[in-house]
Formats: sequence, structure tokens, C-alpha cells
Amino acid sequence: KMADTDVIVHSDGCVYTVKAGTQIRLTPGESITVTRGLYHDFSVEEGKGSVLLGEVSMCNDDNTDNYFYNKKVGRFPAIDEDEEPYRLLCNEYPEVL
Repeated sequence: KMADTDVIVHSDGCVYTVKAGTQIRLTPGESITVTRGLYHDFSVEEGKGSVLLGEVSMCNDDNTDNYFYNKKVGRFPAIDEDEEPYRLLCNEYPEVL
């Protein structure tokens, strides 16, 4: 079960409280900080044009930094890799003993 407690939101220097599940609309140029441990999703309103959306994690490590409420849906869709990676993600480096 997901919590129904209020959530503290940080957006471009402003701090405010919203009820869990509240939809927050950002206008062009605005950003939002989602603190660790909060489930969230992003969507684009139909008919509003193209959107460039990015998410920056503290260490960009999906094994420890991101958690998904629906375990069947990962961060990225299945990809058929046909080339060696140019850059590795944190969780893709070999383990150091």
C-alpha cells in the first residue's frame, strides 16, 4: 500500500506541501526536485507540443538509487543491443575485489 501522507515539494527555490498523489504541472523552464524514496511518474499533456524531459539521480545507479512501484515496468524498455556500450552506467562496471 502506498502512503497517503503529505509530500514536501521543492521547485525552483520554492518549498511547498501537497497531498500524496497530487498532479503537479510545470511550465517551460521549471524544474522539480523529487527527494529519495518518493514514487513518482512523469507524463506529457496531449496537444501541448514536444517536451524534453530528463531525470538526474544522485548517483545514477538503478540498483540502489531508483525504486519502481510496478516491478514489471523498468526504467527503460527492452533494448536489443547491437553495439558495445560507448559509456557504462554505474551499475555496469565490473566489481572490484
